[in-house]
Amino acid sequence: MTTTTFRNGVDTDALFGALDAVKSMPAAAKFQFRATNQWKSGTHSESTIGGFFGLGTELAHNESHTFGADHPTQLTGKDLAPTPVEFLLHALAACITAGIGNVAAARGINLTRVSSTVSGDIDLMGLLGLDPTVRNGYEKIEMVVRIEGDAAAEDLREVVERSIARSAVYDMLTNGTSVSVTVE
Repeated sequence: MTTTTFRNGVDTDALFGALDAVKSMPAAAKFQFRATNQWKSGTHSESTIGGFFGLGTELAHNESHTFGADHPTQLTGKDLAPTPVEFLLHALAACITAGIGNVAAARGINLTRVSSTVSGDIDLMGLLGLDPTVRNGYEKIEMVVRIEGDAAAEDLREVVERSIARSAVYDMLTNGTSVSVTVE
């Protein structure tokens, strides 16, 4: 009889199994995530995330997820959803938090609290085309992580640092990513 070990909500047997599977077949690590977006009106649009490619085959989430995006009324929107740049903050926090859960579980650390606050400073002079010397996006992003668990403070700090080192979103933000846009 085998028992599945869960720590912090992470199936550690599955986690280590996935690591072993990818080590033995590196091609399985090649994933492609996709989103489709549909304009609604004004600055409002909706993205749907459902299918993706991984482990050598087409896969799908258990259900498709739809997310709206808009601008606040002060920026010509109807404020029907967060702005796209706010989703970036969410993506960073969610990616690092997911990593914290996995890293702590792999290291045998039981977490009792993980929360974070992420803020991004942006100067709209660039985005609005009013000053070509100002970038369009965030000038800086700051994140504060609060973590508690059954390990020493230094061990918990190392869990967060390892999560940051392995975070795909952090990597894309700090190292850049090639983006191409095709118009049809």
